[in-house]
Amino acid sequence: MKIVKAETSIVEIPFELIGTGVGIMPTAWKSLEFALIRLEDELGNVGWGEGFGYFTVDATKAIIDRLILPSLIGQTIEDIAAWNQQTQRSIHMFGRYGITIFAIGGVDMALWDLAAKRAGKPLYQLLGSGIRREIPFYASMVRYGTKELASDVCQQVIDAGFNSIKLHEIDLNIIEACRAVAGPEKNICVDVNCAWSPEFVQQHQARLEAIGLTWLEEPVYPPEDFKSLSSLRGGALKISAGENWTTAFQFKQALEAGAVDILQPSVTKVGGISEFQAIIRLAEQYGATLMPHSPYFGPGFFASLHLAAAHDSVEALEYNFVKPEAWLAEVEAHRHGDHIQVPQKAGLGFTPNLAVMDKYRRV
Repeated sequence: MKIVKAETSIVEIPFELIGTGVGIMPTAWKSLEFALIRLEDELGNVGWGEGFGYFTVDATKAIIDRLILPSLIGQTIEDIAAWNQQTQRSIHMFGRYGITIFAIGGVDMALWDLAAKRAGKPLYQLLGSGIRREIPFYASMVRYGTKELASDVCQQVIDAGFNSIKLHEIDLNIIEACRAVAGPEKNICVDVNCAWSPEFVQQHQARLEAIGLTWLEEPVYPPEDFKSLSSLRGGALKISAGENWTTAFQFKQALEAGAVDILQPSVTKVGGISEFQAIIRLAEQYGATLMPHSPYFGPGFFASLHLAAAHDSVEALEYNFVKPEAWLAEVEAHRHGDHIQVPQKAGLGFTPNLAVMDKYRRV
């Protein structure tokens, strides 16, 4: 396929803020920010991708616009994974991980959307042999910092039909309060975003196990401290990580170190669909459970759905439990309790609401 046009735009949609919005991030998180990539081929097909960034999507856009698109326009792409690897090599001096990989991953995603549209098939049929038409999700709450707020939103999650809940609280008293709301029948997992230490986890091991966590996510800093992560494994408490690892190379290092029980790659952060596919193969080789990170509602959300549909080894995906002011693409209509239907249209099935894009586009 030959790429004849390319454009990157930033769309920022506020969501309903409960509490301060501060905790996980140094400033209030109160909007969904998308670096949207639109590619067009010589046949007029349009492919969509999403570059990760949250507060820094402007930097992701700069990498895409200045380092990737100039050489991509006019190029014929036959092997997307090979293009991805070559692009990583060509711009690696700007950073092997982080923004550079986020940018490559967003363009990679748009290329896969184009490839599936050219084939006239939903993307999952190009990626694997899975045939699931709907994917289970767990609801991911933000950090609220008080028993009252966390407990209230936890009840809202249950009322919305979710059976598995991820907290981002770091206070054990708040975590226990949420378990009391959820009762013993719901799955509760906790992502502390690297706020604890191996010593803290070991000191409170019995208390954490008594809460009955499905997993403890990113308990230590830095997130790539594979040795410390490995030291926490072996008991009833399952250890997970991966949202801050990028490329299959880093995931292989983690698996070789026995770092985690559960892998959590994020398609918008690891380097796109091509790298995610390689990570799935590694997970299957090492017998690791896959519970991908996916707290977004743009092309990355749809790409995650298709990757899960293509590979039965992906057990469940993450649903960001926030209420945006508008939806960039329809999601809620496809949700039934804690399951979401996989689009059957050619490509990702991501159809942006152009009126929403125009209204929330950032100049």
